[in-house]
Amino acid sequence: MIGDLISNRYRIEGRLGSGGMSTVYLAEDETLQRQVAVKILHREISDQPDQIERFRREARAVAGLNHPNVVTVIDAGDGEGHPYIVFEYVPGETLKRRIDRLGLLPLDEAAAYAIEIGRGLAAAHARRLVHRDVKPQNVLIDADGRAKITDFGIARELEQDGLTATGRVLGTTDYVAPEQAMGHMVDERSDLYSLGIVLFEMLTGDIPFKAETQVGVAMKHVNEPMPDVQALRPEVSSSLAAIVDRATAKEPDDRYFSIEEMLAELERALEVEVARAGSPSSGEATTVIDSIPAKRRQLITGRGVSWGAIVMLFAAAASAIVIAQHASEDVGSRQQSEVSGGDPIEVQSAHDFDPLGDEIPPSENPHTVDEAIDGDATTTAWSTSFYLDAQFASATKTGVGIYVEVAAKSDPVRSVEIRTQEGGWSADVYVASDSPPDTLDGWTKVGSIPQSDGKDAVEFPNPVQADYVLFWFTKLALAQDPPEGCCHVGVLDLALFD
Repeated sequence: MIGDLISNRYRIEGRLGSGGMSTVYLAEDETLQRQVAVKILHREISDQPDQIERFRREARAVAGLNHPNVVTVIDAGDGEGHPYIVFEYVPGETLKRRIDRLGLLPLDEAAAYAIEIGRGLAAAHARRLVHRDVKPQNVLIDADGRAKITDFGIARELEQDGLTATGRVLGTTDYVAPEQAMGHMVDERSDLYSLGIVLFEMLTGDIPFKAETQVGVAMKHVNEPMPDVQALRPEVSSSLAAIVDRATAKEPDDRYFSIEEMLAELERALEVEVARAGSPSSGEATTVIDSIPAKRRQLITGRGVSWGAIVMLFAAAASAIVIAQHASEDVGSRQQSEVSGGDPIEVQSAHDFDPLGDEIPPSENPHTVDEAIDGDATTTAWSTSFYLDAQFASATKTGVGIYVEVAAKSDPVRSVEIRTQEGGWSADVYVASDSPPDTLDGWTKVGSIPQSDGKDAVEFPNPVQADYVLFWFTKLALAQDPPEGCCHVGVLDLALFD
């Protein structure tokens, strides 16, 4: 078709790519004198009503979207038996080509592209349109580095049963959601799964599942657990890894509720990556950061990090609550446990616990650890070190802790209570006898605090005879006024009761 004139307007200049249904050509719009991309339905299926309807549906669906992260539809028609759609021409490369060329994308760039793809999907989902074929091949990177979603050829409106509502598997199996692979109904969360796979590929340089057949790949999406991103690329932050894990959950109900929820997590993760790097590694990351609303922005560009901005949104309300809780409390005057009603158990000493410790700092502030057991819950506290990531920045470091030594001949421990400067952290509680183990494996887990509110307690089902009790923090809290990082746990008081 090179040289052909479509509808007396679009002069075909070259071939850009081809798929199962259509071929995309570069063309000159002779009316407006600009280059465009013309997608033409293959001749051999252009007389099949269902294929023609699917093709026209794509034109109608995308024509209703006006978003910088979605390729714009300009025109559509039927030129001498050749149904066609005219799109804006996006010079550059596909995201798939970029991954193949670079192997691993910079972490902040991967997060930025995921955000841009997510924003395009948000525009589609707002119109109740599910893409159903989100993959790097369908993401174009323009000359300014912006990601644009294309190829809504198998998209479906949720209000309509459509041509392929159930019973057929559409989409590329490398990125297909489990419910889609099984031929079940899909919704927006199916696109979130595919975006999670795309993010995995940007971070690791490869798709998660391979098999000899497409059916084999699809079944791995249904049955096999996702590979661990951090095991494949240890420098990936826990924030990004957690997004991949949640987006690619097998059950739709275990994924993000909406693309907006996933975008909020991606924006925070991007800022963590930029903070760790010192500055954005690509123009794309910088552009996305600049587009994040100021009230939600956690990072300032350049080499400095505005830690006050990091906590401004998340800690403002929490800090007021925590201050109100602690301002009038004096743990030294507390005679009984608020949980079990038990009497206090004498604590002999406290120690920081950092078996997976960093070279810098070498420990977790041992010089102030006694302030966690001094009975003063208002003015003195022991704090972990400050970290750039609430869930730690290394795959090899999963937590830090503090343990107390129980006085000799004490009664069994029935409950523990802890008060901290901020809530939002998570911890597991362990015990040991005779001597404190050097590694976490030597301790016995007896309880946990999944999400702290700043004033927490764990009551054991049965009293525990222990010489040592350990709080092992697996997730940190956003600090109110951090000096050198966003996240820590500041322990105001730690008490044991019989």
